[in-house]
Amino acid sequence: MGPQPAASKHIRVSEKRQITIPKRFFEQLGIEESLICELRGDEIVLRPAPTDEDFSEDILKDLLQEGYEGDQLLTEFQKRKAQIRPAVETLIAEADQAAQQFTGTGDEETESLFGDVRE
Repeated sequence: MGPQPAASKHIRVSEKRQITIPKRFFEQLGIEESLICELRGDEIVLRPAPTDEDFSEDILKDLLQEGYEGDQLLTEFQKRKAQIRPAVETLIAEADQAAQQFTGTGDEETESLFGDVRE
């Protein structure tokens, strides 16, 4: 079974810069809670975000590079893994607070962040 042929559909962008993903695309990709949005040249690419990311592999790589072994490795791994959820919850709370205080369209902020990407 080879690669599936590309599918495309013309969709409308709302005044708030929002789009609706066609149901067929949504279901075919198995989109759950979130997407990764990438800017590639003059294209925006959306793909399903990993849902099972728990950073275990990243944590283990760091710990091994730091020289942890045996019981110390296990203890430090458990400690660092337990710190992930509170850190993510703090980031979400900070983002929510910033969004509530935000006024305007966001165009100036977008330009300051991505203006150098334009050609």
